[in-house]
Amino acid sequence: MQELDYREKLPPLRATRAVIHLNNLKHNIRLIREKVGDDVKICLPVKANAYGHGVVTIAKAACSFGVEYLAVAAVSEGEQLRKNGLKGPIILLNHVLPEETEGLIAQNLIPVAGSCAYLDLLAASACRIGVSLPVHLKVDTGMGRLGCAPDEVLVLARHIQKKESLELTGLCTHFPSADSSLPEDRVFTLEQIEIVREITDKLKECGIDPGLIHTANSGGIATLPASSFDMVRPGIALYGYEPVEDMPLGVKPVMELETRVLFLKKIKKGQSVSYGRTWTAAEDSVIATLPVGYGDGYNRLLSNQGKVLINGRLYPIVGRICMDQCMVDVGNDGAVKLYDKAVLFGPDPSGPSAADIAKQINTIPYEVTCSISPRVPRIYVKQEIS
Repeated sequence: MQELDYREKLPPLRATRAVIHLNNLKHNIRLIREKVGDDVKICLPVKANAYGHGVVTIAKAACSFGVEYLAVAAVSEGEQLRKNGLKGPIILLNHVLPEETEGLIAQNLIPVAGSCAYLDLLAASACRIGVSLPVHLKVDTGMGRLGCAPDEVLVLARHIQKKESLELTGLCTHFPSADSSLPEDRVFTLEQIEIVREITDKLKECGIDPGLIHTANSGGIATLPASSFDMVRPGIALYGYEPVEDMPLGVKPVMELETRVLFLKKIKKGQSVSYGRTWTAAEDSVIATLPVGYGDGYNRLLSNQGKVLINGRLYPIVGRICMDQCMVDVGNDGAVKLYDKAVLFGPDPSGPSAADIAKQINTIPYEVTCSISPRVPRIYVKQEIS
């Protein structure tokens, strides 16, 4: 883990970098822990490179901050964690191809399963290798994605019991609209919770231990304490974005995308900037060129509408964002100098956050952080930014 005090001279990397504030991650984990209680386990999804934050360092930090489980979406993601010394339980959220099952077992991943056919596949691989494989049953209570129907759970649970190479250690579902404040969505999520309760009771009546029950994502944690059960899976909340705006948890963004001013150019009134000449100066001004563009994951839809924070002030992106650069109108007052830091999004309340950017381009903060490309170095710091 590369750590440095933000007040120190930054290492000699390219100007554009994603600064990852680990103390904000710690703060967010603490908030979730206070919300759900000490008896409820926390599972952090670290799929998609930990939502763009850097999977290995985030996973190690989160575990040191008290997270008990991790979750991935691909066998390769689990393998990366194991190769880097992560030894705790890791849930594999996707079904995988038949040829991937032995790798799943080799990496000691816990699969979720939603069909007898998939259970048979897992059981056959586990039997060949000679291990007992823990499995979490996935029930579809309304997401319409993976999982068996609620009335099939008992069948699948008994199917597992018949397999010497399988062990039922958990039961899970997923909420499609727990982050909504609409009354009908709240009712829908409550109905999902009740379905899981009924399933759990039925399994126990039949002498089957369902293992860990986990349903709540970030939205469920924020809106419905009853959804916590034995474990919660807060994704976006732990990375610092509120799942429900009118019920804030108080989380802090973990990622800060920053760069430097590498070129300043005086332009005259009427002069255009960038491809397509979509912006023309209304008066004489100065344009700052920043070495960040859509090749770094800074979305091209922010052309002529994004803002960046430089020396405590917001300045507008002008012209179309290029693959490797974007341009900012910094005015004529000389406040911006060559090599000044420019923040494109982050935890500083004076500037834009990934949530602000998401609103501008009609998407979600998940996509904003996940889009930051591998060529942008991640720098891990411990200083907390409020």
